[in-house]
Amino acid sequence: MSESPGIAVSSGSAPPVEAIPRPDTPAGPKPLAAQRVLPLRRPGRWIITAVVLVLVAQITHGLVTNPFYQWDRFRYWFLRPTILDGLIVTLEVTVLSAVLGLLGGILIALGRLSGNPVLRAVTWVYTWLFRSVPLIVLLIFLYNFSALYKTVSLGVPFGPAFFTFDESKLATDMAVAVVGLSLNEAAYASEVVRGGILSVDQGQHEAAAALGLPKGYQFTRIVFPQALRSITPNYVNQLIGLIKGTSLVFYVSLLDLFGSVQTMGSTYPGDIVPLLLVATVWYLILTSAVSVVQFYVERYFARGATRTLPPTPLQKLRAGLRELRERARREAAV
Repeated sequence: MSESPGIAVSSGSAPPVEAIPRPDTPAGPKPLAAQRVLPLRRPGRWIITAVVLVLVAQITHGLVTNPFYQWDRFRYWFLRPTILDGLIVTLEVTVLSAVLGLLGGILIALGRLSGNPVLRAVTWVYTWLFRSVPLIVLLIFLYNFSALYKTVSLGVPFGPAFFTFDESKLATDMAVAVVGLSLNEAAYASEVVRGGILSVDQGQHEAAAALGLPKGYQFTRIVFPQALRSITPNYVNQLIGLIKGTSLVFYVSLLDLFGSVQTMGSTYPGDIVPLLLVATVWYLILTSAVSVVQFYVERYFARGATRTLPPTPLQKLRAGLRELRERARREAAV
């Protein structure tokens, strides 16, 4: 029997030659546990990141090195008693206007959703009117309200008055500012509240009605808590706008934060820029504090709506550090 050249013939139960590994044969593939998964390369993302970092560095360098900003004068004015007194006035006006505006907005929203056509019409006109009039016009109008009405009375229309008030004594600078901001805020808050109530599923209303619960209990215990998940982020935007809107009360002779800065700028014209920076930083601090409160309020009302609550900033930091440690451990093992 002839054999083809170059082919080995085996006999018996000996394994074929090809099945015996040779010493010079390269090793096979690594097990999956030892393999590294390389991330997808994204050169465009790195280029954009580099451009953004360069822009941020240039802006920061300009803010720090430009002598026109006068950072030494900024430090001098930042905690001056005049500035802090104006800051306290801003906080008082903001808190009072926010509370009264939200309460008024809830009542107006309920009127808009009411089955009474008179209430619907009156609340719609109120919302239309105060959302159309600029806030500064409203404040100046209220500031000069005593020129139109010397006294304010309560009683029977076209009949006797039971109570009469001297409007000039009631309309203090603080009262004018709070009333004007509250009237304006209530008009916008009413739409925020109305949108939140309408966002609640209709089945919730039907289920509450099927249980025979009173209307007030349905609203306070079932509908409104669910609506707050939608109301909170939108109303916080309104609240931030209200904080900045308090700067207009300077035009009704109330020295808030911006009014104090303007007054000091008139007295010290060389410090106008650092004084404006002082006001800017304080407004940033106030709005940042409101944003932090917003996060925790949203997290509180997210219970029952999501499987897991969103992590807090401290939890995010801990998770990031833990991920870095695990990645470093994997790199060292490879």
